[in-house]
Amino acid sequence: MARKPIIVGNWKMNKNNAETKAFFEKVDAVAATDTATYGIGAPFTDLRTALDNAKNLIVAAENCHFEDSGAFTGEVSVPMLEELGIKWCIIGHSERRQMFGDTDETVNKKAHRLIKAGITPILCIGETEEQYDAGQSAQVIKEELKGSLAGLAPEAVAKMVIAYEPIWAIGTGKSASVEIAENCCKTVRDTVRELFGDQAADEVRIQYGGSVKPNNVVEYMAQPDIDGALIGGASLKEDSFIEIIEKTK
Repeated sequence: MARKPIIVGNWKMNKNNAETKAFFEKVDAVAATDTATYGIGAPFTDLRTALDNAKNLIVAAENCHFEDSGAFTGEVSVPMLEELGIKWCIIGHSERRQMFGDTDETVNKKAHRLIKAGITPILCIGETEEQYDAGQSAQVIKEELKGSLAGLAPEAVAKMVIAYEPIWAIGTGKSASVEIAENCCKTVRDTVRELFGDQAADEVRIQYGGSVKPNNVVEYMAQPDIDGALIGGASLKEDSFIEIIEKTK
C-alpha cells in the first residue's frame, strides 16, 4: 500500500517566537500539497505562534510528560498540549534519552498517554556509534521498539510515526548510507510486523533522521521502507527546508 510521506523538522532548542512567525510566513504556503505531510517540531514556547501561523505545516511538540499534572517542575503535560491544539509529539529522541533520562519505559508511558489523547507520537529510536561498530544495530532497534511500544494496540501503532535515527549521524555531519538507512528502517518494519501484525507494519510510517539535507533527501525517500525524514539542522533555515519540500512533493 502507498504510505503518505512525512517530513518533519526538529528545531530542538532553537528559535524564538518572532523567528518562528517569520519562518512559517515564508515556508507554510510551500507545504500546501495532498501528496505528503510536512511539519515542524518546535520548542514549547513557540508552539502557540507556530499553530497560529500554520495552515499547511503540521506542528509537533518536542516532548511531553506522561503524567497529567503534579510535582514535575519544568515539565509539560499532554493535557497542556491538547489545550493548545497540538496533534503531534516527538518522543524518545536520543538527546532526551542520553541527556535527560528517558528510557524505553518512560517513552512507552508517553506513547500511551499521547495516543489516549488522540495525539500522534513520532517515536525516535537508534543506536550509538559503539553499538553500530559492534554490529548491534538490529538488536538495539528491536529492543527499543519492544520496550517503547509495549502494550499498544496494533491499530494505534499503525497510525504512529517511527523515526530511525542512528545517534552517530545526528548533528555530526555524518549520514548513514542509503543502504544502511533502508536496512535499518526495514528492520523497524519487520519488528513491527512481528509484534503487531501485517496491517500495522504496512501502514506505520517510518522516517530516517541523521544529517538529512536537500542534497540527499531524495535518495533516502526513494527507498521502499523509508517514508519520510526527521530533519535537524536543515530545518532551521527557510531556504533549505523549502528546497527539501519542493524536492519531495
